[in-house]
Amino acid sequence: MKRLLSSTILALGLAAAPVMAFDMGSMSDEERAIFRAEIRSYLLDNPQVIMEAVELLEQRNAAADAAHDMALVQNNTDALFDDGYSWVGGNPNGDITLVEFIDYRCGYCRKAFDEVEQLLENDGNIRLIVKEFPILGEDSVVSSRYAIAVKQTMGDEAYKLAHDALITFKGDVNTGSLTRISESLGFDADILLARMDSDEVTEEIRQTRALAQNLKISGTPTFVMQDQLLRGYLPLNNMTALVAEKRTR
Repeated sequence: MKRLLSSTILALGLAAAPVMAFDMGSMSDEERAIFRAEIRSYLLDNPQVIMEAVELLEQRNAAADAAHDMALVQNNTDALFDDGYSWVGGNPNGDITLVEFIDYRCGYCRKAFDEVEQLLENDGNIRLIVKEFPILGEDSVVSSRYAIAVKQTMGDEAYKLAHDALITFKGDVNTGSLTRISESLGFDADILLARMDSDEVTEEIRQTRALAQNLKISGTPTFVMQDQLLRGYLPLNNMTALVAEKRTR
């Protein structure tokens, strides 16, 4: 904050003089002291100017960050929207595509789960892509390996069942609990447990992690809606508003 205020004060000083004529380096010590005193006096009389300048700077930084994120999405379009392995749900032919990077042990991913489901149900024209991005420890990795194993061996419908079971599961994730989940869903646990450590499952996680690194994603949930990166949890009303905004463009 101190550095930000210093930059703001300097910017105010520069704005107070003609651009072509102003050169602090050419000032004498006395002129520089007078100039600084004038700035200080002005800011003490008008302290709101500092916060106005800080707010403007934050807006410009946010706009720059958004533009940078948009460029990241554009540079990774195929990996995001058509990687050939990520699960696709909602309406596969929807006019809006929402990508979600998830970790099954992430509290905010769990919170977002019901809201994303509600968004898809309310709208009916959104394509959802789920990226398995386990970053919160061994239970996260084991959960994603199981989900991917289900998808690779049993298909998309089975994956959806496993995904929903894992995102709501509250116990420790281990061979015993995954066997019980498999049995409750009518899956062959032995086949899935054997598949979990396969090279194919490992490669899918590796590719998603590489994509996340390219996109500068370090947390979950992270969403990509069309051309926009959305870092963190978003309530249902915010997501609904963003969908409407995308459709007007």
